[in-house]
Amino acid sequence: MNRVLAHTGAKYPIVQAPMGWIARYPLASAVSKAGGIGIIETSSGETENCKAEIMKMIELGLPFGVNLPIMFLRDDAMLKFVCNSGVKFVTTSAGSPAKFIAPLKDAGITVYHAVPTLDAAVKCAEAGIDGLVVEGAEGGGFKNPEEVSTLVLLQAIRAAVDVPLIAAGGIADGRGMAAAFALGAEAVQMGTRFVSAAESPVHQNYKQKIVDSKETGTYVLNKKATPCIRALKAKALDPIHEEGRMPPDILKNIMDVYFGGDMEAAPALAGQSVGLIHEVKPVKEIIDGMVEEFFAISQRMGGYASARNFG
Repeated sequence: MNRVLAHTGAKYPIVQAPMGWIARYPLASAVSKAGGIGIIETSSGETENCKAEIMKMIELGLPFGVNLPIMFLRDDAMLKFVCNSGVKFVTTSAGSPAKFIAPLKDAGITVYHAVPTLDAAVKCAEAGIDGLVVEGAEGGGFKNPEEVSTLVLLQAIRAAVDVPLIAAGGIADGRGMAAAFALGAEAVQMGTRFVSAAESPVHQNYKQKIVDSKETGTYVLNKKATPCIRALKAKALDPIHEEGRMPPDILKNIMDVYFGGDMEAAPALAGQSVGLIHEVKPVKEIIDGMVEEFFAISQRMGGYASARNFG
């Protein structure tokens, strides 16, 4: 059986990424209802609000997960809450999961950690992680400045470890999903595709800019410092991109982007998959279309294997 499905209980191995403020009940519940794996974020730091969102998902009674971004958690309040809440699936990110693995697994929770490098993947596997989210450089948001594509990273990690892998970065449809499975993934994670979904809470301007952007429509910012991020191109970001560094407070007006629709107020986080997204669609339509496309491609590839001939 697909190990990600076994770990989560979901119908489809399609995971929604944990975007701060965006990955809340309206989006996560739509993903879970459509057969995927909705994820509730905690990176916003709004502990009480995030707790309430988690409880809504528990009441829904469908498979879902919670993301714990280690570097952004001020204390262990959210960790303790998750361990005692009945949550069954957690992804960790932004730091070493070593101190989190034991308490989470003692609570009966399955733990996957997000990794941007082969070395990190091997260390996590040795530490007893249940699975990995393999984050290629194509994805949006916080990135490793040493860019390694999903295509290369997934192959390298699959050759080195035997835990289940969720591929992330540059995936927005069934083609990307089929490619990821061919390279050893057992699920895919999407952020940008779901940010632009009808149920996403972000402003329509944000969704439209994703739809209007080409595959070259993002910048990798702050490669000479920390944190490094991938975001949609904007006039305000041109000089920052050229300099290679960004002000430490550059994300202070991010809410004006997300919910106010001012696309110049702060970097609008997004991945290169913007070039594959051509319209705003309901989550169910996105997931159903992906699954159909995935199986159509798998059937065609299976024909090659059966015939032992490239045609």
